[in-house]
Parts: sequence; C-alpha cells; structure tokens
Amino acid sequence: MEGRNDMGDTNDTQGFWKNGKSGEKRSLDFKPRVKMRLSELERVIRNQRIIVPPLSRQTLIKMCEEGIFETVGTGPTIVGWLVYEDSFIRWVKSLDEG
Repeated sequence: MEGRNDMGDTNDTQGFWKNGKSGEKRSLDFKPRVKMRLSELERVIRNQRIIVPPLSRQTLIKMCEEGIFETVGTGPTIVGWLVYEDSFIRWVKSLDEG
C-alpha cells in the first residue's frame, strides 16, 4: 500500500505488516518495545504497592528528565512522557537490589 502524506512524501507501508492466512489478523513484522504512559506507571506503582505512598506525577516527570527511566525522545511526546517498559522493570528490580 502506497500513499502520500500531507507534505507530498510517499509512504511505503508494504512489508510493514505480516500477512496472515485468510481471516487472520495482520501483525507487525517486528517486535516494538512496549512504551508506558506515566498514568500507567502510577497505576502499577499504586496497585502493586511498589512504593507506599506512590510517587507523585512530578517525581515521575523528574525521573524521566534525569534519565532514570529510558524514554522515547528527550522530552514529552504529543501524548506525554513515554517510558520503555523494560526500563521501568529494571528500575523496580534495582529497588530490591539496594
């Protein structure tokens, strides 16, 4: 499938999707890293009782800015900060390794 975006550039998405058998859902032909929004980090920290009381949003933002969490880009995206899940898990494990 080929198309043009608003800037007139050509997008070639052929090969981006794996074709499944007839009636199956399509899947990506690569494994993207899972990204978590800060609201999800807050929920996991609260529900799993990782730190009680849970960290504030401002503290999580500061941790993103300081590079404690590996994030998409160097600042918030259009949907806010996106933290790589594996980076968050490493941080959680490091709390117990002290």
